[in-house]
Amino acid sequence: MKYFYIIFLGIICISCGQKYKEQNNLIQPQLTEEQKAKQDSIIDQYAVNKAHHYSYYIDMDKWQAALDEGLKEDSTIAYLWQQKAMPYFKIKKYEVGMDFVDKAVQYDPKKYLAYRGFIKCIFAKTYKEAIKDFETCIEKWGDSYEMDHTYTFYIGLSYLQLNEFAKAEEYLLKASAKQKEVFQDIHHLDLFYLGIVCYEQHRYEEAIIYFDKAIKEYKEFSDAYFYKALAQYKLGDESSKETSEEGLKYNKLGYTINEANAIYELYPYQVKRN
Repeated sequence: MKYFYIIFLGIICISCGQKYKEQNNLIQPQLTEEQKAKQDSIIDQYAVNKAHHYSYYIDMDKWQAALDEGLKEDSTIAYLWQQKAMPYFKIKKYEVGMDFVDKAVQYDPKKYLAYRGFIKCIFAKTYKEAIKDFETCIEKWGDSYEMDHTYTFYIGLSYLQLNEFAKAEEYLLKASAKQKEVFQDIHHLDLFYLGIVCYEQHRYEEAIIYFDKAIKEYKEFSDAYFYKALAQYKLGDESSKETSEEGLKYNKLGYTINEANAIYELYPYQVKRN
């Protein structure tokens, strides 16, 4: 009888686990070569050769209609759902876009779960939800990259925006270590946000060290100059004025956070151009 209950409980656990995956849309499809080729053909026909011939800023209806035609052929093509979502994020219709990106995650979580986390972090600014997505990615596939930054970077950035500075620093340090390991140096944005974490905790000397490192990687980084000047001011350092003027000079020339998506959304702590 004891063994019967063990087997019974095992079956329940497997069933619950499967149900959890289905509810959270994290079942990775297994396509045959023939199915993949058919999906690629649909993508070429309705996305590459049709939707992409329109500007979604001018002809959003035609862009969406073309993708809908493809989805009528096969509603499980994650890329078509992502392409439906993407323009809405760029025009700040986040909830509309999120409905579509959820579908992309449903049909290809390995490819689009981190993308959704990125959208939640940088565009929709739903930081707790972004953390959940990236933590799931790390649990399933390890810490990798989305839009040139590690999953730990986005988790750290999300915690920074939630004022959980200790956790933000923990994850940003992990992100920096991975950058150093892979690329032999640390991205200026990782250094900048580590400086911000220190600044927010009144650790101004440490903050200045990080801002200087960020500036060394990106000489015209106006935002780093701005926050370095603030940290210097907090310390009573008269050179803060000179630092501020340097930052203003580069800001007027258009030098700021230079991520590709910064043209659509201000990044956390980004200084608006004067």
